[in-house]
Amino acid sequence: MKKLHNYVTGQWLQGSGEGVPMHDAITGEVIALSDTEGLDFAEILHYGRTKGGEVLRKMTFQERGNMLKSLALHLVKKKADFYEISYRTGATKVDSWIDIEGGFGNLFANASLRKLFPNQSYHVEGDPIDLSRGGRFMAHHIMVPKRGVAIHINAFNFPVWGMLEKCAVNWMAGVPAVVKPATNTSFLTEAVVREIIASKILPEGALQLITGSARTILDSVESQDVVTFTGSATTGRMLKSHKRIIEEAVPFTMEADSLNASVLGEDSVPGTPEFDIFIKEVRNEMTVKCGQKCTAIRRVIVPENLVEDVQIALGNALSKVTIGDPRLKEVRMGSLVSLDQVKEVRERVQKLSKTANIVYGDLDKIEVIGADAKKGAFLAPILLRENNPFKNLSVHETEAFGPVSTIMPYKNLDEAITLAQMGKGSLVSSIATNDDKIAKEYVINAASHHGRILVLNRESAKESTGHGSPLPSLVHGGPGRAGGGEEMGGVRGIKHYLQRTAIQGSPTTLTEITGIYQANAKYKEAEQHPFKYHWEDIKPGMSLKTHKRTLTDSDIISFANLTWDHFYAHTDITSLDGNIFEKRTAHGYFIIAAAAGLFVYPNKGPVAANYGLEDCRFLRPLYHNDTIYVRLTCKQKVDRDVASAEHPSGIVKWFVEVFDAEDELVAVATILTMVQKKQETFVEMTDEKIQESLNKLSEDSKPKWGIMTPQHMLEHLEYTYKIASGKIQDFDVATPEKILEKVHASLYNYDKFPRNTNFPQLEKDTLDELKHPDLGTAKEKFLEEREAYKNYFKENPDAKLNNLVFGEMNRYEWYLLERKHLNHHFEQFGII
Repeated sequence: MKKLHNYVTGQWLQGSGEGVPMHDAITGEVIALSDTEGLDFAEILHYGRTKGGEVLRKMTFQERGNMLKSLALHLVKKKADFYEISYRTGATKVDSWIDIEGGFGNLFANASLRKLFPNQSYHVEGDPIDLSRGGRFMAHHIMVPKRGVAIHINAFNFPVWGMLEKCAVNWMAGVPAVVKPATNTSFLTEAVVREIIASKILPEGALQLITGSARTILDSVESQDVVTFTGSATTGRMLKSHKRIIEEAVPFTMEADSLNASVLGEDSVPGTPEFDIFIKEVRNEMTVKCGQKCTAIRRVIVPENLVEDVQIALGNALSKVTIGDPRLKEVRMGSLVSLDQVKEVRERVQKLSKTANIVYGDLDKIEVIGADAKKGAFLAPILLRENNPFKNLSVHETEAFGPVSTIMPYKNLDEAITLAQMGKGSLVSSIATNDDKIAKEYVINAASHHGRILVLNRESAKESTGHGSPLPSLVHGGPGRAGGGEEMGGVRGIKHYLQRTAIQGSPTTLTEITGIYQANAKYKEAEQHPFKYHWEDIKPGMSLKTHKRTLTDSDIISFANLTWDHFYAHTDITSLDGNIFEKRTAHGYFIIAAAAGLFVYPNKGPVAANYGLEDCRFLRPLYHNDTIYVRLTCKQKVDRDVASAEHPSGIVKWFVEVFDAEDELVAVATILTMVQKKQETFVEMTDEKIQESLNKLSEDSKPKWGIMTPQHMLEHLEYTYKIASGKIQDFDVATPEKILEKVHASLYNYDKFPRNTNFPQLEKDTLDELKHPDLGTAKEKFLEEREAYKNYFKENPDAKLNNLVFGEMNRYEWYLLERKHLNHHFEQFGII
């Protein structure tokens, strides 16, 4: 029998024991054996801390984010393979989509968070704190990656999402992971990890996988490690109280049993959109993933006069749910993950039914499509009704982790809130109401007991992600019974894996440590105007002191007339009695505009655009005849993604200090500029460089990739120059319209063309017949057509011509393409 492998210490290893069988949830057949016997967990954790941790910690947030994005893109291409495996867990296509593509979505979402962090390996949190009157002693907070490993002990219901929603966060923080999925479904986790490891996108040691029991793994945890657990509260409490966890003060995040409640508002009577939305939501939460979701609705809290209506409507909705082989299109609900799970859910339902009545479904009867009900882990949806939920507490204490929910009545909103709170803490609650007063009252009073609350009404329903959908940007966790932990939550989630440290020192020292200019730090006088530097060459603290300007009476009046800002302090000097102004006052925004006039460099350079204004403050009024000057200092650099038709660039935040003639600070602001990055990828294709390269090309030159000969390469370039000069335009653009804009924009980036890319007019792995008698002639014709291209745009500078791949292009874009294209082929033959 096949055994699953564990990926640990840089290798795929099988355990040395007999193994534990894992069963197909639909057919009952054994899929593989899980075995971890013989693994050295102490060595595994040490390997992660050192091998993976050392590399991840040195990467910047931007590098980590791009790594996650690349991994997500890679996995999306392989998703079909994972769906086939996922069916064997009992999941339908929709269920698998939530697990598989939801997991990939977490990678994408966390990758995008790189924009919210500095372009360095650690984070600077919050605002600086002045600790002295003279401004020479201050504090700030930094957050650095923990030097441990994240140990994720996951549940069976989301073998892909459960891993990736956690790992995406610790990888972004710079911390490696050891993943221990539930044995029942670890065969799907193993398949995804195999693809991740094969991609070589993550540094070695960033991810290790244990596909079976790891009972002693906590014996080797250290204070820098982080443990997360998803599963039963009983198991979670046992792990959390582990001696080593307590001794080493290891952070432990638990997401446990959660008796989530959904409330039907008193206004949401039958016939309203909210009633229908509520019924649909409850049905979905009962049947998606066969109810095996930590966020599923277990308690259905409805006005006592609407209990019968809800019961009937839910029964009708559930009767339309078809059960069976999840591969079949007509099947809407698959099976539970295992027969053991069926047994456990049946026992929980029997416990609930001691006081509650089963009003829909039967534990002993089920109809399935395309499968054997006796062999598979099938269970029909079960709806119970508890008429006395304040007395019979089992409904607030017992979770049947399957397609099971219980209806209970309430008399007023206070009772509904109390019932929701009686679950003693849950991951999520929801309320369906079109009355915002009801919504506010419920949310404010129920929030103490829930990690997330969803308000559903006719306005939000169409775009709502649903009661049961945790989102990467929101915290996922809950108080009390739900475990008291938090996962995901955007930047918040990443901070769980970072150590926050307060740092104290002089502004100059803290500027160097944080990479962010701190007010009152020493300036680094720029050798030339800062706007002449590319993004890479600008450093925090780089500074320029401008010349001076005197503000005149006519300046202020002209600005008022230009902007229509006729506030009395600027225009009516007879109305200044009793206020802070002594005479005609310059507009605050005129001061900023005048400051810009002093520090802006007028010539074309790397600064591409003004990107915005932050933190603008006016410290005292400025009057006509006052003189000002500006100190412009680089405060911070923030990387950015560029997807449109513009060159790669980053954002530079400039600290603008406006001083008067007595060197008193009168205004401060943070100005943002978009600054181009250096182009260091491509050689500029001047006439001299091209001729030099051609001189190196001979009949014997061999390509580093592809099947072209030197002459084929030159004739190909000659042909493209004919397109560029307008001689050939009778063709259709080969790139599909839906991606043409994106492909066109790629002309502006500094990425090389992919190797072995096929020219649109050629069949794969074929070459055109040669047109010229020899290589020498090909060189001459190539140069002739290049000259024709140059002359065409010299005579027609505003012309636009079509390209086979990039569509319509102007003169500058043809230049960009020529540079990329010639670099590609000249590098192919080693002549540059």
